[in-house]
Amino acid sequence: MSGPIKGVLLFLSIAQFVLGMLVNVFIVLVNGSGWVKSKKISLSDFIITNLALSRIVQLWILLFDCVKDIFFRSLFNNGALIQVIDIFWTFTNHLSIWLGTCLGVFYCLKIANFSHPTFLWLKWRVARVVVWMLLGGLLFSCSDAMSLILQFKMYYVLQRANDLGNVTEHFRELRNEYEVIHVLGTLWNLPPLIVCSASYILLILSLGKHTRQMQQSRTSTSDPSSEAHKKAIKMVLSFFFLLLFYFLAYLLTSSHYFLRGTGMTKLISEVSTMFYPACHSWILILGNSKLKQTFVELLWCKSGHRKPGSKERFSP
Repeated sequence: MSGPIKGVLLFLSIAQFVLGMLVNVFIVLVNGSGWVKSKKISLSDFIITNLALSRIVQLWILLFDCVKDIFFRSLFNNGALIQVIDIFWTFTNHLSIWLGTCLGVFYCLKIANFSHPTFLWLKWRVARVVVWMLLGGLLFSCSDAMSLILQFKMYYVLQRANDLGNVTEHFRELRNEYEVIHVLGTLWNLPPLIVCSASYILLILSLGKHTRQMQQSRTSTSDPSSEAHKKAIKMVLSFFFLLLFYFLAYLLTSSHYFLRGTGMTKLISEVSTMFYPACHSWILILGNSKLKQTFVELLWCKSGHRKPGSKERFSP
C-alpha cells in the first residue's frame, strides 16, 4: 500500500473519529446532565444516550483498527488483546444497531395510526414493547459476542496445524468451516435490519392513510400529525440507509476471509464503517428538539452572539 493512500485513509478515519466523538459526547452530556438534574429521563432520551455511548466505544475501536492495519499490521496480527477487542467490538456494534432499531420502533408506535388490534395492543404498551426489545437486543449482543469464542478455538487449531505444516484434507475442511462461520456472523444484524424496514413501511402507510383522510375532509395536510409522520420517516429512513451502507461495508471487511489479497478493500471498508456511527448521531440531533436547541445555543455562545429573541441578562 502506497504512502499517499495510507495518508488519505488515516486522515479520513481521524476526521470521522473527531466529528463522531464531538456529536456523541455532546448527546451524552446534554441528556446525562438533564437526567441528573431532573432525576428522570424519557425512554427516547435513554435510548439515544446509550446509543451515543455505544458509538463512542465503536469509534475508538474503529480508529484503533485503522491505525493498526496501516502501521502495525504484523505487530498486532494475533494475540489475546485483539481477541478481547474483537469481543468488545462485536458486543457494542450489535447493541448499537439494536438501540437504533428500538428508537425507530418507538417512533413508529408513537406516531403511526392503524386500527388493527395487534398494532393497537403494541401501541398501548409502547414502553413495555421497547424495553423488551432492548433486553432482547442485549441478549442477542451477548450471544453474538460469545459466539466468537468458538471461532477463536477453531482459529487456534488452524494456526497450530498451519505452523506444523500439517495441511490435510481435514485441515482444509475446518478452515472452510471457520471462514463460513466468521462471515455468517454478520447475519446477526439481519433481524434489526428487518425490524427497521417494517417500521419505515408502517410509517409510510400511516402517513398515506392520514393524508387521504385530510384530503377527503378538505383539511390542510400540514397539520401536526402529518409533520410528526414526516419527521419520524426522515429519522427512520436515515437510520435504515446508513445501517444498510454500514452492513455492506462490514460484509466487505469480512470478505478477505474468502478473497485473498484484499487488504486494501478491508482497510477502505473499515474507514467507511466509521461514517455510520458519526453521521447518524448528527441526524439524531437535528431530529430532537431539545438537543437541537441546546446545540444552536452552544453555537451562538461560541460565536460570541446572543441567540435571536433572547433577553439580555445582567448579574447583580
